[in-house]
Amino acid sequence: MSKSPFASRTALVTGATSGLGLELTRRLVDAGATVIMHAPDQASGDAALEELVKGGAEPLRLRLVTADFSNMEEVAAFAGALTRTVPTLDLLVNNAAIRGPERRTLTLDGHELTFQINYLAPYVLTKALVPALTAARGRVVNMSSAMHRGGNLGWGDLDRKKGYYLALPVYAQSKLALTMFTRTFADEQAGALTVVSADPGTMRTGMLSFYGHVGRPATEVAADLIQLCDPAREVVTGAHYVRLEPATPAGLVDNATVRARLAKLTARLTEIH
Repeated sequence: MSKSPFASRTALVTGATSGLGLELTRRLVDAGATVIMHAPDQASGDAALEELVKGGAEPLRLRLVTADFSNMEEVAAFAGALTRTVPTLDLLVNNAAIRGPERRTLTLDGHELTFQINYLAPYVLTKALVPALTAARGRVVNMSSAMHRGGNLGWGDLDRKKGYYLALPVYAQSKLALTMFTRTFADEQAGALTVVSADPGTMRTGMLSFYGHVGRPATEVAADLIQLCDPAREVVTGAHYVRLEPATPAGLVDNATVRARLAKLTARLTEIH
């Protein structure tokens, strides 16, 4: 029997307490990986951990960590703790995301909630983990969405503090920013690690109402995604994937000038004072 490509590897999955994150964590552990599973709070983390272990997951291969992505100080502390305790990281899956509230909601940091959780938090985390990822020549998979193609960046009002607010446009904006960051980060780390954005397709999760009424179960989607996470699978770094195939992203993803503007703005927005 051939050795699993995930044996003896370390992965971090954010948003690992339900849906795709939970099922991907299950598959990675079953394949021999040690998984650092991120939860937004202790209660949801404990419940997910219990579910995985009851389902047969090896508890010694699971490490629960918590951080509320709506609080940038917690994100920074979370990233700092990982940099001190995880010298090499083979895989980072930035899966944590929210649909977005029906009413405009700002975090204590002053950012629109969806934009912070879906984009600013994974940006900070990924940047902090560069040494561990490059030490392992690792892979980053940023969970995007088909919705990113309809998104636009409200340069003068990224946090939607002015004008009309709708959950779908702010969600699309957050996924567009993450997909643009994927390309920029890939260029920055060329040759040192691999990074892709991935649209997993429509799933039966809390996001389903955005896409329609029919979706695949998270277990089925996780079976696809783990293939994209496989270090032995050749991918084009910086590319956008729909399921397992390269696909054309939104036009702004290919626009280096606009991506540079976003990178500069993001660096300023995520400064911890």
